[in-house]
Amino acid sequence: MEFLNFMAAPLVASLVWTGILAYLGVHVVERGVIFVDIALAQMAALGATVAILFGMDIHSLGAYVVSLAFTFLGAVVFSMVRSKGRRIPQEAIIGITYAVASATAIVTMSKAVGETEHLKEMLVGNILVVTWGDVGTTALICAAVGVFHYVFRKKFLLISTRPAEAEAQGISVRWWDFLFYVSFGVVVTSAVSIAGVLLVFCYLIVPSVGAILFAKSIGHRLAIGWTMGTLVSALGVYLSLVVDLPTGATIVCTFGGVLLLMAAARVLFFRKRVPESGVEKSAGVGAQAN
Repeated sequence: MEFLNFMAAPLVASLVWTGILAYLGVHVVERGVIFVDIALAQMAALGATVAILFGMDIHSLGAYVVSLAFTFLGAVVFSMVRSKGRRIPQEAIIGITYAVASATAIVTMSKAVGETEHLKEMLVGNILVVTWGDVGTTALICAAVGVFHYVFRKKFLLISTRPAEAEAQGISVRWWDFLFYVSFGVVVTSAVSIAGVLLVFCYLIVPSVGAILFAKSIGHRLAIGWTMGTLVSALGVYLSLVVDLPTGATIVCTFGGVLLLMAAARVLFFRKRVPESGVEKSAGVGAQAN
């Protein structure tokens, strides 16, 4: 009972992040911007280091606002560099943003004497310190972003899977890209101060990649991703306490191990079934409709 009481809040927080990040991960994978999450998370971490440098507590409202401002800056950059016939790949800009933000965070933190421990905390997180108040705030933020994406789901899915068709329909892809990255950044900023950059990245990408191994449609991918994220969260939290390991890092390693098992199962038992991508499925449905 003591174990359950101690681990309840971290586990529930993990499930909340699973719900929204696994969904956003589907969009990220379809867009082919795999590292956008880790870049935005690092921008949020950079904002937190700047806040610390000016004497703010890393978990304060002020630090969150500063982190959010840096994340919005990243959202502007990423939405502006996506265009037809671009000479520089968007992933290159994302990678550069991550590298520069990481280096700037290290340089900034070097001026905050005695605060270097926060660099490690922002990288791997400290999910065990999450409180029920944090869980409630996180749930509200994720729910708001979830409702926003549900209302405009058709536009977001069309832009993620068939951007050329979205442009042909007169949709401002750049504007909706900006809204996507802003809403994405709000979730990342709220999660990275507790979960850390690496764990947030895993919640976003690994369930979606695991789902692609077995699922054809977006709906089935979401179901598999949510199931995987839930089971891995529970297993990672349990292993971290039983073996006495850092919880965030243990969940990351558990994600990696489970993904390897899923890949092995795909090769051994589902070799003849080649999953149809969301883009192909959507195109096929459109062709039949015509």
